[in-house]
Amino acid sequence: VMAVVPGGPSEHSGLLPGDRIFKANDTVIAGKNISDKKIRTMLRGPEGTKVRISVRRPFPAKDFVVEITRGSVPIYSVEAKYMLDSETGYIRLSRFAETSYREFTEAADSLLAKGMKKMVLDLRGNGGGYMDAATDIADEFLPEGKLIVYTKGRTDGEHRVVATRKGKLEKMPLAILVDENSASASEILAGAIQDNDRGVIIGRRTFGKGLVQEEKHLTDGSGFRLTIARYYTPTGRCIQKPYDKGLENYESDEEHRYKHGELLNKDSIKFPDSLKYKTPGGKTVYGGGGIMPDIFIPLDTAGGSDYLSALFGHDIFSLWAMNFASHNRDALVKNGREDFRRNFSVSDEMVNGLELIAAQNGIKKNDAQEKRSDALIRRYLKAAVARSIWGDEGYYLCWNDEDAAIAAAMKSL
Repeated sequence: VMAVVPGGPSEHSGLLPGDRIFKANDTVIAGKNISDKKIRTMLRGPEGTKVRISVRRPFPAKDFVVEITRGSVPIYSVEAKYMLDSETGYIRLSRFAETSYREFTEAADSLLAKGMKKMVLDLRGNGGGYMDAATDIADEFLPEGKLIVYTKGRTDGEHRVVATRKGKLEKMPLAILVDENSASASEILAGAIQDNDRGVIIGRRTFGKGLVQEEKHLTDGSGFRLTIARYYTPTGRCIQKPYDKGLENYESDEEHRYKHGELLNKDSIKFPDSLKYKTPGGKTVYGGGGIMPDIFIPLDTAGGSDYLSALFGHDIFSLWAMNFASHNRDALVKNGREDFRRNFSVSDEMVNGLELIAAQNGIKKNDAQEKRSDALIRRYLKAAVARSIWGDEGYYLCWNDEDAAIAAAMKSL
């Protein structure tokens, strides 16, 4: 068990990260020749049915049997919500789903109750989802009548979405974090905030996905999606990056950005005058696909190495953290996550333990690369332990302490 979804059937049954499941309904599901497909078949089933599993908990060492009533596994959009300092709240939104607006407002309410007077909204890596969720969240920050986004097609007219109800956060100083993997609904929200001079956008140029698609169903049960329009920000910028250089160039856009230095140096990004737009407050913003941030944060490649990539590729950080958390859970939970955040440090002995697990998984240590990546390895180890104990929020609580975009957001606010 690498993680337990909050509110899901496994959490209700008392399972913990680090537990080993070795039987399902008296059938052994441990061993090198057991496939993932077979394990899923044994564990999953209709909602309301039961599965009896045998579990080995490594510390304190014991085997036990638990019966889990199968049910829906909730998928959350808000991965983390906590106070960065006494006045600044942080919310990380991983997707725009049906429940995202409700989750966001609940997270904001909980931070307001803790004294939040400024907000950092993290949309990095958020590939989008429901447009309505993005426009509803934008509506919380914008006064009534402000344009959020509009669509325009070749044959379809212009459709505008404007802020309507009075939001709770209209006066809240706001910083939104984005990167090259922030797309679609993330770009709608970031563009609405930027074009209305409502907050600061920090990070790197977003993906550039702004197509409106309509699904058509055919009589044989199949169907297709037809692109009918594009999304535009309030100043008239088209979010969709162009296809005019061919499909291959379009699909390799991120690689081109890296090779041309755009992810590393703001000066590598050139915009013709035709792609410059002005916000009502007089700020220059740029079209051409995606949302260009107000404050550029380069991609951090300083500690990267093939060795670090191999550790990630084999999930070594999670394996080490799972073992460490299993043996130290009671003490860590007792002291609490804030104590862990402030006082826990990764020792040389812990790094040696990671290297041992890596070697057992066929990853040979490279002294030069390990030295280059040492600071990142220790940072990932600490964050991975926090995730094993306190979930995604624990991970970001520790990881963000050394995050350049977070630091820039705090300074700008």
